[in-house]
Amino acid sequence: MTTQPARPERSGPKTASVVDVSPFKPSLVKAVFRDVTPMHVSRSAAWAAASVTRTVLTEIIDGARRAAAEEARKKLIPSDLLSAIDRNVELEVGSKWYDHSPTFQGLTGVLYDAEGIIVPPRKRSRSRKPSAVVGAHRFEAGVRKLLRSQGATAVPAMVRDLDGIASVFLTDLARDAAMVVREGGVERFGTVTPVMSGEPAPLPFLKGPLPALSTRRGDGRTIGRDDILAATRIQLFGGNLRQRALTEAREVTQHTSFG
Repeated sequence: MTTQPARPERSGPKTASVVDVSPFKPSLVKAVFRDVTPMHVSRSAAWAAASVTRTVLTEIIDGARRAAAEEARKKLIPSDLLSAIDRNVELEVGSKWYDHSPTFQGLTGVLYDAEGIIVPPRKRSRSRKPSAVVGAHRFEAGVRKLLRSQGATAVPAMVRDLDGIASVFLTDLARDAAMVVREGGVERFGTVTPVMSGEPAPLPFLKGPLPALSTRRGDGRTIGRDDILAATRIQLFGGNLRQRALTEAREVTQHTSFG
């Protein structure tokens, strides 16, 4: 009988197996980037963006699974998603999706006008201009594949939310990567670490001084892998998730042929 290889521990080094289970193909990534920018996207950049998106979704699913397990459930529901984000602020990504999903109603607060009257939420636009929300359905197959790879199942509403978060996150990643190319680098990025009141601040997660300036190399028409990594540092403000995403993206591009 053939034994199945064990899934590597999350804290250990990543291998090329990350590529084997990547649910978001480079062609889909490039389609999202085309909605945002006319710049060319290298294959290594597409793989890196797909890997970062996968890492983020995996973390969200893991958090939701823990919430479901506490209630002795196997199938994930939207409240598990809220619990995962509430327990780990690093997972609060793709926030533009929150205005389009019933799961997050009330999470973004109630708006009042100058006279104290509640401002109703904006209606969904039927604009023909492509957007992360309009194209969110493109990620459903990838989300379901990722859930299966994690041994999880989810109700349709949960799949829809993961679908939308992935789409919005990748769209924001594309915008930031394009900005990095246009501006020739990143002026400043940092790490936000949640600290309880009265507790001392933890030591920096990264060894050595935090870079205050990142200067890119290359032409101004192509988004490369390093531009995706810079955009990841902008999008992910938490040290743990950010570092894991960067590490896995580097591993994916090191173990993938781009010839």
